This record gives sequence, structure tokens and C-alpha cells, in this order.
Amino acid sequence: MEQVARRIIFSGRVQGVGFRFTALNIATRYKLTGYVRNLPSGSVEMVAQGPEGIIDSCNQDIQESFSGYIRETDIQPRTHDPKLTDFKITF
Repeated sequence: MEQVARRIIFSGRVQGVGFRFTALNIATRYKLTGYVRNLPSGSVEMVAQGPEGIIDSCNQDIQESFSGYIRETDIQPRTHDPKLTDFKITF
């Protein structure tokens, strides 16, 4: 399966609610690589790499887990980075 990368920005009440830890657990379950981190704007950035359909499923699970908190989601393609070999929380 072709590996793709996506940069996903989650906006709304997504900091201080366990968002990064939940995203980490979900992404790990889907065996994606990349990272999740808080942004100074109050949003959360996630870079996810793996098969496109798996990234979509991961995003859907995150959306369902935080349906009352996410106001907007922006998804952009990104160049795949082979240096990202696991999924983690960064700062």
C-alpha cells in the first residue's frame, strides 16, 4: 500500500482535554507514524503517515472521540518523511 502523509489541524476546544494522548493512542492503534502537538494558536497539529484509508479512519475515530470539542478540521497533503518511524507527542 502506498504511504502518504497528511497534516491535520484540529481547532476548537482541543487543548487541555486529553486530545494529544487520545490521538496518540488512536494513531498507534492504526500503526501510523508521525506526531501530534499543541500549537500556540490553541489548535492541535497532527502529522500522520500511512495508507490514505487508514489515516482517514484514524481521523474519523478522533473526530468521534472529540465531537463536542472539535470546531474545524483542516487536512493538507504533506511530503512523506521516512525519518518518522513511530507516532509520538512532540512539543
